[in-house]
Amino acid sequence: MNYLIYSLIGVGAALMVINVIRYLIFMRSTRDVLSGSKLHDKIWMQVAFVLLSFFLIGYILVGVFGQPDLMVAMILFGGSVFVSIVNYLMAKLLETAKERSIAVAETIIGAVDARDPNLNGHSRHVQNLTMLLFGCLPKHLRGDINPVSLEYASLMHDVGKLGIPEALLNKPAKLTEEEWITMRLHPKIGTDILHPLKSFEEIMPWILYHHERVDGKGYFGLSGEDIPLAARIIAVADTYSAITMRRSYKEPRAHETAIQIIREVAGTQLDAEIAGIFCDIPKEEITACATDKIEIGTDAADSDCIAG
Repeated sequence: MNYLIYSLIGVGAALMVINVIRYLIFMRSTRDVLSGSKLHDKIWMQVAFVLLSFFLIGYILVGVFGQPDLMVAMILFGGSVFVSIVNYLMAKLLETAKERSIAVAETIIGAVDARDPNLNGHSRHVQNLTMLLFGCLPKHLRGDINPVSLEYASLMHDVGKLGIPEALLNKPAKLTEEEWITMRLHPKIGTDILHPLKSFEEIMPWILYHHERVDGKGYFGLSGEDIPLAARIIAVADTYSAITMRRSYKEPRAHETAIQIIREVAGTQLDAEIAGIFCDIPKEEITACATDKIEIGTDAADSDCIAG
């Protein structure tokens, strides 16, 4: 009988250790733009973690210093199984919610891209490139960037083009200086569109400043490390996509040409370290990021476009 009792307590204690670890992982997964919680929600999550840890300590104390009978052992074991089930269901529900949220966002961005033949597939292409680049960055460059938040920001970086006149988006020639003034409003329009979503506050600067240049000659005049790191990452991906995709006023450029251009503008337009890391990614990994709507060029035609 003692063997059964202590077996139940031992297995239950092991489950509780796993539960505490899984709950910590769950708490970390709620820090992104899709599942950002309000302050009181975060407080309750902290309280739940303290109670879970207290339960684990109690489990260990009973097993080491107590003299539990079979009923106590079964109650404790059942409690650990119950917590395991709740942990699993919470994680699963959060994962499903995120998948559906991203699916809705992709549908919205598809509508944005559909308004402009020059953007068809561009937003998803930039998202894929951004996440590939992020995965290649050394730890010191990733900082505190949440990958889900970065994925969302890179997908939504051009959402502000919903507020740009369609005639301007569809113009089959290069824009005039006055038209460029209007076009440069799209990052601000994008943040205005997303402003009601309070959990998006973290990624607003990433979207607003994705057209900044490290030499300070971008849309808002930010330079160097004053530009958010995530915005600098998106800028490299956006530049590559703009160079290699077909536009109404230019043919798509080849991968090799795009890499050459990115190396040339590293340190002036783009962050030199991030651009260098991107250029060192194997060609097949970069070209695999293209969606079925993106046509990577194979020619070496000249082009002045190096921004999306």
